[in-house]
Amino acid sequence: MAAKSRKVSASGARERKLPRHPASALAERWTSVDGIDVFYRESEVPPDAPVMMHLHGFGLSGRYLLPTAELLKDEFHTLVPDLPGFGRSGKPPHPLDVVDLAHAAARFLDNRGIEKATLVGNSMGCPIICDFAYHYPERIDRAVLVSPAGGIYNQPLRVAVGQLARDGSREPRKMIRVATPDYLRFGVPSTVRMFKALTRYPSLERLLSLHIPTLVVLGERDPLMPHSDRVQEVAGRSDNHVLVVLMEGAAHAINFSNPRELSHIIRLFMADQPIVGDPDSPGFSRLVEVHRGSLHPPSRPVG
Repeated sequence: MAAKSRKVSASGARERKLPRHPASALAERWTSVDGIDVFYRESEVPPDAPVMMHLHGFGLSGRYLLPTAELLKDEFHTLVPDLPGFGRSGKPPHPLDVVDLAHAAARFLDNRGIEKATLVGNSMGCPIICDFAYHYPERIDRAVLVSPAGGIYNQPLRVAVGQLARDGSREPRKMIRVATPDYLRFGVPSTVRMFKALTRYPSLERLLSLHIPTLVVLGERDPLMPHSDRVQEVAGRSDNHVLVVLMEGAAHAINFSNPRELSHIIRLFMADQPIVGDPDSPGFSRLVEVHRGSLHPPSRPVG
């Protein structure tokens, strides 16, 4: 049965329509946060399962995060929202920057009655997580930052555009069909504003000051990231809780292109187990531990 349309909200949000053919194995739902209609996906698991929220990247919706999120839905209470102004969610009265989006993520959890969660982000979702942890340290268990973006390596805008173009040729063809409608909906003016907000955000400073176990996953073929040697050099400048893993063969949208390997890494990280390849996916992507901060929890013996 087709879902019924609902009235458009005063915030100018689109009709609360659920797709005739859901794109996810997760339940697709609507809620309202600060008067804005927010579209999200949610796993249906026992209420005592640990919460894991996935946050999308620049100009995109949560749809491209689903391949990884769905593989974790039976172990975690999984949430994949379209943040306000992105995807199917309504637009706020004023454009949101990184800090605003971190507050919006917290209010979304408030709306769902959730006090604490592990946050998994890709690209722009990573600085949002860092700011969430900065403002709400008591509300985040762990952080998983996949292909973090927004640093000096992505400046100026023409450089970032060139990097994104190169990355597009390295992603699966299916990613184009998923990403194009999101980018068109987000629009050029919003893209320019959001890029400026990302370049002003102190991503590295926030990352190295995190006081929770933090996993950073980098794609070896990601043109938006510096070489892993440079990452190791910067990460090693201070005592920290950061674990950096390089996924060979992967580009930027790892949550979409390499969901089996990424979900495997996340499970190991959550259990404080050594980072090793997935025995069920041999040969797809080799994993290399680049950096383990002195404050990161030690690996527990397996078995």
